[in-house]
Amino acid sequence: MAAAAEQRRLATVVEGWLGRPVLVIGDAMLDDWRFAESDRLCREAPAPVLTLRRRISAAGGAANTAVNVAALGGRAVLVAPVGADVAGDELHDCLDRAGVWDRTVNQPGRPTPVKRRMLAGNQILLREDSGDPDDALDDDGVARLLTALDCATEELRAAAGGEAPTLVVCDYGLGALPAPVRAWLVAQRERYATVALDAHDLADWRGLAPTVVTPSFAEATRLLARAAGTRPAHATELHLDHPDGDPADGPSELTVGAAPGGLGPLHGIRHPDVTGLTGNAGGLPGTHPAGNAGGLPGTGPAGGGTGPTGHGAGPVRGGVGPTGEPTPGEGRVAMTGDGLTVTGTGVTVNATAGEGVDRAVLAESRLAELRAHTGADVVAVTLDTEGAVVGGADGEPRRSHSTPVPASHAVGAGDAYLAAMTLALAADAPLPTAAQLAQLAATITVSDTGTCVCRREDLLAALDVPVDGAGHRSLVGADELAALVAEHRRAGRSIVFTNGCFDVLHRGHVRYLEQARALGDLLVVAVNSDGSVRRLKGPDRPVNPVEDRIALLAALACVDHVVVFEEDSPAGLIETVRPDVYVKGGDYPPEMVPEGPLVRRLGGQVRTLGYVPDRSTSAIIDRIRSHGQEPQGDSSLTSKPS
Repeated sequence: MAAAAEQRRLATVVEGWLGRPVLVIGDAMLDDWRFAESDRLCREAPAPVLTLRRRISAAGGAANTAVNVAALGGRAVLVAPVGADVAGDELHDCLDRAGVWDRTVNQPGRPTPVKRRMLAGNQILLREDSGDPDDALDDDGVARLLTALDCATEELRAAAGGEAPTLVVCDYGLGALPAPVRAWLVAQRERYATVALDAHDLADWRGLAPTVVTPSFAEATRLLARAAGTRPAHATELHLDHPDGDPADGPSELTVGAAPGGLGPLHGIRHPDVTGLTGNAGGLPGTHPAGNAGGLPGTGPAGGGTGPTGHGAGPVRGGVGPTGEPTPGEGRVAMTGDGLTVTGTGVTVNATAGEGVDRAVLAESRLAELRAHTGADVVAVTLDTEGAVVGGADGEPRRSHSTPVPASHAVGAGDAYLAAMTLALAADAPLPTAAQLAQLAATITVSDTGTCVCRREDLLAALDVPVDGAGHRSLVGADELAALVAEHRRAGRSIVFTNGCFDVLHRGHVRYLEQARALGDLLVVAVNSDGSVRRLKGPDRPVNPVEDRIALLAALACVDHVVVFEEDSPAGLIETVRPDVYVKGGDYPPEMVPEGPLVRRLGGQVRTLGYVPDRSTSAIIDRIRSHGQEPQGDSSLTSKPS
C-alpha cells in the first residue's frame, strides 16, 4: 500500500507540470545516427566495410532538452542559433514533430552543430563532430538572439495567463551563449520563476542565481579546482573569473597529494588514510553532448589543502579507460602511461589513482561548496551509470541510482534528467520527489540505441499508472482536472462530459460511452463515489466498489479521463470542466436534464442518448438475484410428466 501511495504521489507531480511553460536556450545541435552492417574488412586497411541500412536524425543538446520538456507534458519553447543549412532544416523538422515551439534564429554562414555517429551492430564505430565554438555570433546575430529571447519570454507568459515561465540554460561551449547573452539572462533573472542551468563551465554563470544546476562529476571538479587554484591569499571570497590570458588561471597540475601553490595533503574526506586520490570519467550518460573526465577536488579544514579526489565508473588499467571527451574549451584528452588525463582550462586531472573511492561520497561532501560557488538552491551532481547525488538548502544529500547500459543507449539521457528535474521543481515538488522523477526519467529512456527522449506516458507507466493512447493519465483527481482540461483546450480539443454510477459495466454502458465520445475530441467520465451511490440507489448498492468501477472505465478506449465525485450532483465538476457537450443517458428530452441550465449557462450544449434495450445495471442485478432464488435440487424431480 505504501508503494502504491508513493507512486500515486509521484504521478500527481507529473500531472501537475502538464502545460508548464518552459523556455530553453543554448547550444542546439543535430544528432545524426547511421546504422550499418559489416561482414568484411577492406583491402586498403584493417577497417570494416560498411553498408548503410538506416539513418535517423534527432534533436541534440539544448534542442533535445526542449524535446524532452515537450514529451513530458510541458510547453517547450526553444531559442537558439541554428545554421541556414540542411542540418538546420532537419533540426527544425525534429522540433516540429516533437511539438516544440521553434523560436530558433537562423545564422547564415554559421553551420548547425552536428554529431554524426556510425554504428554497426549497435556498436559506435566512429563519431564525426561539426560546429566550431570559434564560429562566434556576430553583433547582428547576438541582437536577433536577444530579441527572440525577449519575445519568447513574453509569449510564454501570455500563453500561461501571466504566469512567469521557467528558464533552462544549456551551455555546452559551442558559442550559442556569448557574454552579452549571459549578461542579459543574469539581468533578466526576475522574469523567470524557476531557472535550471546545465553548463560545461559553471564559473561563466556566477550571478545567475539558478534554482538548480546539474553538473557532471567532472564539471563539478573543474569548478572546485578553479576556485581553489585562483583564490588570492588575502581574499575572503572565491575568485571565479577566468579571462583569457589571466595568469592566475593558467595551467596548474592537480597531482596526487598536492594542490596549486604547494598546499598540503588532503584531509577530512572520510578516507583519512587516503591523500589526494584522483577521479575518473563522470557524468550521467548523455547528460551533456560531450562527456568529460575529472576528479572532485577535496578541500580540508582551514589550511588543510586541496587535492583531486574520486574514483571512476570502472578501473583504468594499462592505459585503457573511459572514453571521455573534452569540452570544446579543453585542450586535449590524452592517453598516458598511468591512465586517462584531461588537460583543460587551468586544470589537469589524472584518472587512475584512488580507484576504490566512492564518487557519490565525495560529491556529497562537497554539495554545500558547489551550492555556494554556483549560487544555486539545488545542486545535482550526475555520476554516469552510478546515478546522481542531489543537495538542497537543508544540507541533506539525496542519492539516486541507475542501471548500467551501453554508451550508445545513453546519449541524451541527461537531457531527460534535466527536463524532469526542472519541471518537477517548477511544479513546486519537494526536492526528494524531483530527484526521484529526474532519475526515473533518465533511467527509462536508455533501452535502445539513439538519442534519449522520455515521454510522459512512459514515465507514468513506470509508476504503474494507467494512461490513454495520447499519453494522458486516465484516472485523475478532481484537483488535477482543471489543469488537464486547460491543456486540452489550448490544444483546440472539444470536451464531452458525462456522469453516472456505472455499477455493473455492461454493453449498454459501452455503446453509450462510445456514442458520447463521438460527439467531441475527448470524453471525461465522472463517477459517483460509493457513498453517493448508496444515497441514490439504496443501501445494497453499489455492487462493485468505486476502485473497480473506475478501473474498468479507464480501460475503455473511448474514455479519456475518469474522475470520482462525492456529491450527489456533478455540478461542481461541470463548472470546472465547462464541457462543450454534456451527455446524459435516458429517453427524456435535453430540456428535462437537471444539469442542463448550468451547462448552457457555461456555453455548452446538452445531448441525451437512449440506452440499449434490456441492457441496464438494474436488469442485470434482477436476473442475478432471480437466478439465486431458483431451486437448487434435481430438476428431474420437479419436472412435469410429458
